[in-house]
Amino acid sequence: MTANDIRDSFIRGESAAGIAESALKKIEQTDDDYNAVIIAGGDGVNRETARLDALGAAERTELPLAGVPILVKDNVEVRDWPTTAGSLALAANDTGRDAELITHLREAGAVILGKANLSEWANFRSEQSISGWSGVGGQARNAQDSARSPCGSSSGSAVAVALGYVPVAIGSETDGSIVCPASVNGVVGFKPTHGIVSGEGVVPLAATQDTAGPIAISVRDAATTLGAMLPADHEQRKGLITLTVPKTLDGTRIGVLSNTQGFDARRDDLLAKNLKVLSSLGAELIHDVKAEPYPEFGGDEYQVLLYEFKHQLDAYLAMLPNELSELTLAKIIEFNKSSSVELSLFDQSIFDKALALEMTEAQYKETLAKIKKAAREDGLDKLLQDHELDVIVGITVGPSWMIDDINGDAFHGPSMSSLPAVGGHPHITVPMGDIKGMPVGLSFVGSRYADAEVAAIAAAFEEAR
Repeated sequence: MTANDIRDSFIRGESAAGIAESALKKIEQTDDDYNAVIIAGGDGVNRETARLDALGAAERTELPLAGVPILVKDNVEVRDWPTTAGSLALAANDTGRDAELITHLREAGAVILGKANLSEWANFRSEQSISGWSGVGGQARNAQDSARSPCGSSSGSAVAVALGYVPVAIGSETDGSIVCPASVNGVVGFKPTHGIVSGEGVVPLAATQDTAGPIAISVRDAATTLGAMLPADHEQRKGLITLTVPKTLDGTRIGVLSNTQGFDARRDDLLAKNLKVLSSLGAELIHDVKAEPYPEFGGDEYQVLLYEFKHQLDAYLAMLPNELSELTLAKIIEFNKSSSVELSLFDQSIFDKALALEMTEAQYKETLAKIKKAAREDGLDKLLQDHELDVIVGITVGPSWMIDDINGDAFHGPSMSSLPAVGGHPHITVPMGDIKGMPVGLSFVGSRYADAEVAAIAAAFEEAR
């Protein structure tokens, strides 16, 4: 069921408690094989469903997510459970508070059902990491084939939606962490324009790229949820919640990013088949659009992430309202060394590099400006403007790979994530088919702050497939 189906049922009189109980039963029956959920249910859920069930029909109708159960990636603070980022070092991190985005979701009528598993520390601990693994939650597994990777870092969020536990879950992305797990699990992922969703109460990786966003069954559900994550007076909120999906794409200009092509004929054939869907809707396709960031772009992005992580994690930890406020990155590194679990599968090479990083503030600012310019003025903004494009499309990422606790992750070909992640552009992935049963997504990327416009085009494609 979609979020809208559940909302309609709740408005017609079905109880929020019953809806939540049904979702919890699915998790209990299935999740031992997938490890998508760290914790769910409990007194907080019972109180919230009782509050919603006490509302009258008119009050229920006003809520865009009335009665909809939602799981939340465990790097986002929710008052009912610890916020661990998947790390045993934060296993007791009860903050007793909701992140700002969670407050908005509750105001929209959502039931925060529990915490989803993730790649530990948002997959920023080791260069040999295994996506979907965390010390707290264990190994999350792909919803289509449990031997394969769920990708990361919003692994559990995507798997939970793909398995039908909930119609929508909250993930977060710094570079690919919403769109990759959504793509390889066969669901929709929506990385919004950077900065429109509050990062308050979210364990940081790098603030200039971090953003929370929804993973959902459909584009409409994702758009509604993103709108509900925004403040009531946000200019994009209404357009997302009441998304208008065009019946045709006449007059729409769509650029096809060639960067993701030429690696695997199976990927390219799948893309070509789905480009025909866009053409059948009346869209004008502009082929061979190419972005060419400077050669050191990826390495410079990494240096910026290391710098921000080093400083911003310590600042977040110091503000915790509990005894864990004494933690620092250096202390977590030592904790991991003493744990029989944390370093059992892979190292903490990224932590070590972040701690040892010798980068001045001036060097950081210069590098940050350089990568932003490459992703924006010289990158996506230039392509969108020069070709007069409404959106750019391409292959989100290749099909999932086998979980490998010896060699770690094995991504299959180029992806769409980096430029919109660094540039801060909205990025939606929509299922476009599979390669031997493993899903592959089609990405839609547009201008910053055009989230509803990008969602409308993506939804038109989704409904036409």
